[in-house]
Amino acid sequence: MQKGQTMFRDDDPPKPRKAHEIGCDLTFLSAAELDERITLLKEEIARLEADREAKTSSRAAAESFFR
Repeated sequence: MQKGQTMFRDDDPPKPRKAHEIGCDLTFLSAAELDERITLLKEEIARLEADREAKTSSRAAAESFFR
């Protein structure tokens, strides 16, 4: 490392902060912040359910094809 350089680069992008971590402390969140997290989590649940449905459907189709 050359003189005047630091270990960390100033142009490294910051790591994205998680919007919500399961089990985190909710004490200091406002009602609006809780509403935002609830909306975010409901959207994520819908995405997970849609993916599960797609996988279940494709598996059922494959099973019926090979009978």
